[in-house]
Amino acid sequence: MKKLLVTLAAGLAFSAQAQTLNVAATAVPHAEILEFVKPALAKQGIELNVRVFTDYVQPNVQVAEKRLDANFFQHQPYLDEFNKSRGTQLVTVAGVHVEPFGAYSKKVKSLAALPKGANVVIPNDATNGGRALLLLQKAGLITLKDAKNILATPRDIASNPKGIKVRELEAATLPRVLDQVDLALINTNYALEAGLNPVRDALAIEGSDSPYVNILVARPDNKDSAAIQKLAAALKSPEVKTFLQQKYQGAVVPAF
Repeated sequence: MKKLLVTLAAGLAFSAQAQTLNVAATAVPHAEILEFVKPALAKQGIELNVRVFTDYVQPNVQVAEKRLDANFFQHQPYLDEFNKSRGTQLVTVAGVHVEPFGAYSKKVKSLAALPKGANVVIPNDATNGGRALLLLQKAGLITLKDAKNILATPRDIASNPKGIKVRELEAATLPRVLDQVDLALINTNYALEAGLNPVRDALAIEGSDSPYVNILVARPDNKDSAAIQKLAAALKSPEVKTFLQQKYQGAVVPAF
């Protein structure tokens, strides 16, 4: 009986110490990576609750408003632009991986085969739109007034030999319009959800020198908490590195 009471007391102590961490993520690969680290965090007394979002705005809004503890879906240039435009003060906790950005088509097999006046769609948020234009420039389709401007818009195109028509759409919708356009520049998380693999399917792809490392983000008031720091450590573990390499086969590249 005494032994049973000791066991129950230990269980109650663990329950009292257990902490729930509510983290926003986009479905692929971010939520999948978080699900992978759940068991390791559970052993440390942290219950990880993953909330999946389909957009790039609400995950930041809800963390800033303290409805969620952290998020994992974005890169640093996007966070910087979001903080600047929304007046938020979200902070980076850890860099985890790079998702090489790609250009996709179901109508042509190479960028050289793009017709004059081709319809090209890119994300409509400032940083990913600029990222798409930089990739089009790298591929030789356009040149920009400032070749290094990560916030470039279609108005910053200086030369356009093929006269391609660049339109901006919400990032999440780009895979759905791929059949209707000549070329779509798609964030890898949305490409993977649509069954596209940047290594296999992209006609142009960022190199390994991409500055767009995907990051775990929190607030100044909780970024140093034990739970957030344990999540950051789990995301940068050797086990996660192996998981990324084996599951995504180059579509998601560890940044640590």
